[in-house]
Amino acid sequence: MQENLILTSLLIIPIVGSLFVLFFDEEQKKIIRWFGFIVSIIAFIISLIAYNQFNPAEPQFQLIHKVLWIKSLNISYHVGIDGISLILILLTTFLTPLTLLSTWKAIDKNVKMFTFSMLLLEAGMLGVFMSLDIFLFYIFWEAMLIPMYFIIGIWGGERRIYASIKFFLYTMLGSLLMLIAIIWLAVYASSQTGMFTTNLIDLYKVGPTISRKIQNWMFLAFFLSFAIKVPIFPLHTWLPDAHVEAPTAGSVILAGVLLKMGTYGLVRFCLPLFPQAAVHFASFISILAVIGIIYGALVSMVQPDMKKLVAYSSVSHLGFVVLGIFAMTVESTQGAIIQMINHGLSTGALFLLVGVLYERTHHREIEYYGGIAKIVPVYSTLLMIVSLSSIGLPGLNGFVGEFLILLGSFKSQVLNSWWYTIFAATGVIFAAVYLLWMYQRVVFGEVKNVNLFQELTDMNARELLVLLPIILMIVWIGIYPSTFLKLTEVSVQTILQNVSINTFDFLK
Repeated sequence: MQENLILTSLLIIPIVGSLFVLFFDEEQKKIIRWFGFIVSIIAFIISLIAYNQFNPAEPQFQLIHKVLWIKSLNISYHVGIDGISLILILLTTFLTPLTLLSTWKAIDKNVKMFTFSMLLLEAGMLGVFMSLDIFLFYIFWEAMLIPMYFIIGIWGGERRIYASIKFFLYTMLGSLLMLIAIIWLAVYASSQTGMFTTNLIDLYKVGPTISRKIQNWMFLAFFLSFAIKVPIFPLHTWLPDAHVEAPTAGSVILAGVLLKMGTYGLVRFCLPLFPQAAVHFASFISILAVIGIIYGALVSMVQPDMKKLVAYSSVSHLGFVVLGIFAMTVESTQGAIIQMINHGLSTGALFLLVGVLYERTHHREIEYYGGIAKIVPVYSTLLMIVSLSSIGLPGLNGFVGEFLILLGSFKSQVLNSWWYTIFAATGVIFAAVYLLWMYQRVVFGEVKNVNLFQELTDMNARELLVLLPIILMIVWIGIYPSTFLKLTEVSVQTILQNVSINTFDFLK
């Protein structure tokens, strides 16, 4: 048994907190909100302690806690982190309290169950990022679906039932294929080592020895599950429905963290477990990623609904992340990971800002607004900063990730073609078109609705408290990205070396 209880503590806090919520009376809404917020803040503080204990120069997993769970199958409760999982854990614990704070006026029914679901969802997401036993990972991967299903299905819009069921069925379909692959992998490991094991560190040694043909099938089973979650074109159709129908808090967590579970899975499982298959399919997957970049941007341009525009922009932005992963250079993979964080911050902030307008007017249509800069100048300024960060303006976070991804893809020996980079770069131009056009029409366009002067008020102190920390991180990453790049550098190099890809010295 290995003992470092910091990650287990981080996992237990939101679980225990969610159970305590159930003992409150439903009428105690204010107390429930404060309690949920405090629990999520405690989780954030514990994640900062884990960050402080983490050594980014160490290539092995750290802060490990391992306890034998199912003895007959050699399955353990086994958690630990490297730089990649740590940065996603920090993103999760950073966004959760801000998201809960944003719902104090928006969510007024079943506050107890909503807070319970949000804390349970946080625990599920954290479990995914820290699991080092592939069976434990699968449990968290599936468990996370349940609270998200209820968040969309209970507190969502008019078509919430349709959207929640579609989200659940899509994700479950891919997950079942992954479960079959997990079982096959564990059985194969027993034939090689004489012991059935679901320990991810052991499977990293076994996976590359699988025959090329079988490895291809195993890779595809894992990949499909993660591709649906990202989502990669053409498996993206559940995402706009889920985003549009989800409450603002659900959209923020869905865009901010849940989609990153798919890209995290590609890095953590697909590349190191099945390296030959990853290289074999890299070009095909990168083509899908580039199509997604362009398709998502073009569809965003014609959306009349601001929330749907932001939803389709996620398809485009996450296409960059997938391209970076399968270019398999240090630059592109570093860029992909930092872009996961960037997307979580920028798109999460866009959903929050759309939610601010919706709470006041109950309209999301671009045509409903116009000329609001005179009415809500603070809101208009924050919307401009977040839109520019999502576009990739130098000095803000989006530029760092996109630049590294395009640079790494350009140099990639796996892709071995400039065309991926050239076509992907058009996504940056299209992003400027749909976001700046939306901004111009909403903020500076002609005032078509005189009711806006009565309906709209500028951002209050609580809303600023939610947005300003995200703005701070957007600027921090844009100006000084090495804070975050250093955290993941060694972990990225270790994975790429395991995939037998040459690394570059640009970060050394």
